[in-house]
Amino acid sequence: MSHWFDSLTAWLGAHPQWLGVAVLLIACTECLAVAGLVVPGTVLLFAVSVLAGGGALGLWETLVLAYCGGLAGDLLSYALGRRFHQNIRRLPLLRDHPEWLGGAERYFHRYGVASLLVGRFIGPLRPMLPMVTGMVDMPFPRFLAVSLVASAGWALAYILPGWAAGAALRLPLPEGFWTAAGVVAAALAAALALMVHASLGGARRAGPLAAGLCLVLLAALLLGWTHLDSLDRGLMTLIQEHRQPALDSAMVLITRAGDLRVQTAVGVLLCVILLLARRWGALCFAGVALLGTALANGVLKQLFARTRPDVLSEPLTTFSLPSGHSSAAFAFFLTLGVLAGRDQPPRMRLAWMLLAGLPALAIALSRVYLGVHWPTDVLAGALLAGGFCAAGLSLAQRRAPLLALGARLWWLILPLSLALLGIHAGWSLPEAIERYRAL
Repeated sequence: MSHWFDSLTAWLGAHPQWLGVAVLLIACTECLAVAGLVVPGTVLLFAVSVLAGGGALGLWETLVLAYCGGLAGDLLSYALGRRFHQNIRRLPLLRDHPEWLGGAERYFHRYGVASLLVGRFIGPLRPMLPMVTGMVDMPFPRFLAVSLVASAGWALAYILPGWAAGAALRLPLPEGFWTAAGVVAAALAAALALMVHASLGGARRAGPLAAGLCLVLLAALLLGWTHLDSLDRGLMTLIQEHRQPALDSAMVLITRAGDLRVQTAVGVLLCVILLLARRWGALCFAGVALLGTALANGVLKQLFARTRPDVLSEPLTTFSLPSGHSSAAFAFFLTLGVLAGRDQPPRMRLAWMLLAGLPALAIALSRVYLGVHWPTDVLAGALLAGGFCAAGLSLAQRRAPLLALGARLWWLILPLSLALLGIHAGWSLPEAIERYRAL
């Protein structure tokens, strides 16, 4: 397998004109029933993303190809399930490994449509769930709507790291960039591994551990951000090199969803709904996560007084560390992710957290793309929000586990929150685009 993998990546490196086809086919295979369990698609996707980032393909081309490939894999899997129904169990591989299909069926019957969103980020379930939905005759429009959303988040999460690594290898970056990047990546990876291990193991101290790790990493970043200047400038150079006028409108639209006014509005909305529903534990958790993050962010900005990057034609005058957009977005969406994962298995809770983090990550990255925050600014905001979310959850569960919210509450929270975010993001968009115009 290793020799075959090395040969494929070497051939693609020598024939970059086929790289787009490779991204499309590998993404399709990774999401295709049965094939996605046999072929190491995740490793292959990372490898071709690195090659693409080396100059063969632009970021948005690579993302679109991966998105289309993943969506095609979903549709083919759904069609197989819809065509053969229960007879598909007679296929040789599924006959020899009934647990592949059985696990996906149990997951789907327990969580319904939500399993398609969350299961997208769980390797053994990703290629099998679309086929299961076809077997049970889920209406195609409903399946397509969910798959369109899930494929977008999946493409971003699986393509962006590899593409960024490939682009970074190509550019002349500041001295010390790779050392700083290695230290930050190793620290984040170690912390994430410890948090995931504690959560999957059902440790009672998983919440306090996560809060402690996030706040320790935040303290280290705040005390040592001057030593990460090469990392900040290198990543800023990398991102600004690929800035395109056609993307500015989309990025401004995304970044406005993290503005203080709209994040305050959706936070108050969530707390009011929880208050009216008398969900005291959830209200305590949300209050600590949202209010604590906001207050701490304001104090830290004034304490460190870091200036913003010199990218905008009319630079913002406020301080940048930590990023208020990043901390507010991560606090709100992680709060939703935690509430959505109550009364569910550990792996499901982690998948909900990953899914909830995607829109917050998009808002955070838009700040770097537009040149109003350094990368460590948005990382500090994410760590601050993560620490307060974990601390709020631990406080809310000090006596009894936090209960899940009912479907009726979610039908209030999600539509109203999305409406507030959308209305504000689209309001006076031309003026906002002019405000974020680069030099």
